[in-house]
Amino acid sequence: MASPRAFTALMSLALLVAGCQGAEAESFTRLPVPKPPAVQGQQPVLWVSLAAHLGPQPLLLEGASAPLQLRDAQGERVSGRRLSLRWVQQPLPEPLEIRRSVLGPFASFEAAEQAALAWNALGVAAEVAHPREWEVWAPADLAGPKGYPVRQVQQRLTQRRVLQLNTASGWRSLQGPVQLQAPGGLRFNGGVFAGPFRLQADAYGSWTLVEQVPLERYLQGVVPHEIGAGSPPAALAAQAVLARTWALRNRHRFAVDGYHLCSDTQCQVYSDPRQAGSAVRQAVSRTTGQVLALNGEPIHAVYHASNGGVSADEDEAWPLPELRYLEPSLDWRSAPPPGLTLPLDHQEVAALLARQSGVVGAAHPLFRWRRQLDQASLRKGLGARAASLGSPLKPVVLERGPSGRVVRLAIEGPGGQVVLERDAIRRTYRQLPSTLFVLSPSGTGRWSVVGGGFGHGAGLSQAGAIDLAARGWSVEQILSRYYPGAQLVPIQALPAEDHRGAL
Repeated sequence: MASPRAFTALMSLALLVAGCQGAEAESFTRLPVPKPPAVQGQQPVLWVSLAAHLGPQPLLLEGASAPLQLRDAQGERVSGRRLSLRWVQQPLPEPLEIRRSVLGPFASFEAAEQAALAWNALGVAAEVAHPREWEVWAPADLAGPKGYPVRQVQQRLTQRRVLQLNTASGWRSLQGPVQLQAPGGLRFNGGVFAGPFRLQADAYGSWTLVEQVPLERYLQGVVPHEIGAGSPPAALAAQAVLARTWALRNRHRFAVDGYHLCSDTQCQVYSDPRQAGSAVRQAVSRTTGQVLALNGEPIHAVYHASNGGVSADEDEAWPLPELRYLEPSLDWRSAPPPGLTLPLDHQEVAALLARQSGVVGAAHPLFRWRRQLDQASLRKGLGARAASLGSPLKPVVLERGPSGRVVRLAIEGPGGQVVLERDAIRRTYRQLPSTLFVLSPSGTGRWSVVGGGFGHGAGLSQAGAIDLAARGWSVEQILSRYYPGAQLVPIQALPAEDHRGAL
């Protein structure tokens, strides 16, 4: 248990870090977590979460070929091939009041970040958090930015999770953060990771297992899982550049929890770098330190599996400001057929979806797809929001973006409607691979959905990059096609402040 002196230090740190509204308030926006270190230099290191929200279940860590070496914040050292850990709840010397204003949940980090920036512009110290869904947190009792409903959250914490290690003499409490070295690698989630590692508390009262991984090694664990290790060399190289650029651009994504990036689809999928084959290693090595930039800053290097024949504007996926390198365009091998000109309306989208020949990336399995929506699936997607709408429900396209993608979809019923916008459409109806689709009735209470592509559609189409690389396009040509105006530059060409990892 923390001593009164330690508890006082914790409160002092909370005042500095967690957005307290003044010492007299004796309440805090969140649990204090130190920010991760700067991501800087020619060989930057990322702090990547291998597992988050730890605490409810025990954790077993295993060295792959040598004992693990553990050291806690008080200097306690333990070595062992297998380390058995658990968390127990222990009372705080004094209750801790958590009070905050909350926006969200949001369907994506990008949408949450725009809300946080809107609040920041009003002088509010807002930050993006991910307790389970993306949210924006600020001090209590504040109004939200225009157009954003705000709710107030209040918690009274009387306990904290304490990490314990199973030893020959019984369970021993450890003081976090805990450092972990793995000379022979850490066996985890079906892979082996080199580390070093940290076990550290997050902003929600749970814990995170973090790997401190050099950027170039990180890419070896990302590229094959994002585009496929068997892709042509130029496509692999393009993916390496984008994954590197994306990581630098998004290094602040989990700053509230004391690390940079996660390892799942909320970031870039990252797994065992040792499994990378020679083609992936060559692609990473060939592009070492290269990023896409515009005006001295890494671009918003988004990418997706297949654009279905037309790239999206960034505003069709997220409520982002205009980014001139993410413009809608028809992804044809030569001139698109007559009758298809941007912006695409309903009829033109239907005409596009009826074609496959001459389109870049048409070999992707979800280049064209069909789905069905019925009363059960419409209601299931909305969850509790469906209760007030009554029955029957009906999907109605309210607005399309310039690429023809649906940007506003209403689910209507006798009692009203729920309007889904941009990325919230696919988050709500996950059976839809993209928002490039047309709807038509297919029976009482049923609709046929004919669509194209997989993903948000902005930036590089991985299927397109694979197609173009197979046809002899270079990495520079591929990147220029999907991010016109962006420049390929070395990391050291970026200003130092672009490596600090702060929002």
